[in-house]
Amino acid sequence: MADLSLWDFWREALILFSGLWAGTINTIVGSGSLVTFPVLVALGTAPVNAIVSNAMGLVAGGFSGAWGYRREARSVSKTLLRLLPVSLVGGLVGAYLLLHLPESVFDVVAPALIIVAVLLVAFQPRLSAWAKKRQGAEHVHPEMADRQRLPVVLYVLVFITGVYGGYFTAAQGVLLMGILGVFFHGSLQQSNAIKVILSLGVNLIAAISYLLFAFERIDWVIVVLIAAGSLVGGFVGAKIGRRLSPAWLRGVIIVLGCLALVNLLARLVNGS
Repeated sequence: MADLSLWDFWREALILFSGLWAGTINTIVGSGSLVTFPVLVALGTAPVNAIVSNAMGLVAGGFSGAWGYRREARSVSKTLLRLLPVSLVGGLVGAYLLLHLPESVFDVVAPALIIVAVLLVAFQPRLSAWAKKRQGAEHVHPEMADRQRLPVVLYVLVFITGVYGGYFTAAQGVLLMGILGVFFHGSLQQSNAIKVILSLGVNLIAAISYLLFAFERIDWVIVVLIAAGSLVGGFVGAKIGRRLSPAWLRGVIIVLGCLALVNLLARLVNGS
């Protein structure tokens, strides 16, 4: 009995710490679920239950991260009002797919999405310059970023990312940062604020879907532990992320994107 209690303590401590870590890096760049999901599965949680419980727990970290980036979010409020509904619809579709499709579908599609995201981030300066030239756009000062006309392809890609995020939350922030870096002309910090709030919207709509249609899959102990950890991590991540230079922030995005790719490929190989 004592050994069992000790195991429960360390199990819950590990989940709490993984939530803290995930909340921190989710606010900075995304891919926090690539920390929490493997931990939950390694501790014996069924994969779908792990995805559901993890997504619900990370909602708390999304709120604290959004609060931390509230100044940057206010500077792009009109852009958020245009993109958030698209993300919400995408997240709803993704949550539906999670509850009706086998997990093996994600294992096949996700590595390709991560590769695209990392390439977008790595070559963002050149791609952004190309996009501006193609659209005939001038350099946009951060104070003017909210007045720009958003291309249709941005709405489409945000919707697809919302579907992906609703199906499996991992690395949707990396994808969003890559997309925004090319098709949204503002500061990297403004893009990060948009990313944090869009990711929060997707996680929130997915969590509501799980409450309504997959209540029996929710492990409330996991939800509470990840929520507590990610809530603190969101505040920490907002402070760290704002102080990073664009080059450092881009570097962190690329590194975490590569780690996410390795993780997903490992799961695919081990599952085959």
